[in-house]
Amino acid sequence: MGTFRAIRIDKAEKGTTAALTQFDEAELMEGDVTVRVEYSALNYKDGLAVTGKAPVVRRFPMIAGIDFAGTVEQSSHPAWKAGDKVICTGWGMGETHLGAYAEKARVKGDWLVSLPGTMSARDAMAIGTAGLTAMLSVLALEKYGLTPKDGPVVVTGAAGGVGSVATAVLSKLGYHVIASTGRMTEADYLKGLGAAEVIDRAELSGPAKPLAKERWAGGVDSVGSTTLANVLSMTKYRGAIAACGLAAGMDLPSSVAPFILRGVCLLGIDSVMCPIELRKTAWNRLASDLVPGKLTEITHEIGLDEVIGAGAKILAGQVRGRIVVKIL
Repeated sequence: MGTFRAIRIDKAEKGTTAALTQFDEAELMEGDVTVRVEYSALNYKDGLAVTGKAPVVRRFPMIAGIDFAGTVEQSSHPAWKAGDKVICTGWGMGETHLGAYAEKARVKGDWLVSLPGTMSARDAMAIGTAGLTAMLSVLALEKYGLTPKDGPVVVTGAAGGVGSVATAVLSKLGYHVIASTGRMTEADYLKGLGAAEVIDRAELSGPAKPLAKERWAGGVDSVGSTTLANVLSMTKYRGAIAACGLAAGMDLPSSVAPFILRGVCLLGIDSVMCPIELRKTAWNRLASDLVPGKLTEITHEIGLDEVIGAGAKILAGQVRGRIVVKIL
């Protein structure tokens, strides 16, 4: 047993503290697979955890980080052996289970997915929880029956991690994507990802009418609150919206009108406890439906020592696309 670098969160007199430090391997939690972590990513929830802006962390000490890609070092799980390349996202990592901002992680083998052969560990974390969430949203819309022929789709928070991947994937699948963003300076970036139109989020920020003019057949919303209420009010008859985020808040100041007068469906998306078979499907689809070059456009890389500062930036809406964290 030795030590390794990790971002450790501790309970403080007021709130929490986060610091890059040495963590004792003997303190790792129970699990049947130990992984050498190569890359992680910075997600909105990670920003909340490392800054202490919300009570994301529910045990102390905690290693932050909700997703990783790496190589199995030791395994007593029948599905995995040393040398296997794996991905782990969610399952309470960084919240109730020691997480990914560390050179080692010990988890349950049932939480792991094989790294697709066409992806590197860095590629996987360029996608990460945000990209997985985006693809789960697309799969839900497809299961509902939505097709490009039904009309445009809207993506809110489009310049963020979920929004960037959703925009790229939906456009690749042939949808007319309307990208909503609070940063109109990112219009060229979003059109590069495949957005057909870019609109200012101000169009979706005012108090929502019970029903507004029909503008889209479906969409992916990572914002919540008033934005989601407006999106629902503007959804076409029998359309569907996949809701997967709360960047603007957990409230939903809407009415039943879109549901009972237009038959609109609200599809809830959870990536944390998502069943493993659905995860496998999503990762395989990401390997085929996300143009590799798009990852380069939406990603930049930081080191473990830069995570805490970057966490504050992602909460302030100053991060475009995806941030991968190089661990080893």
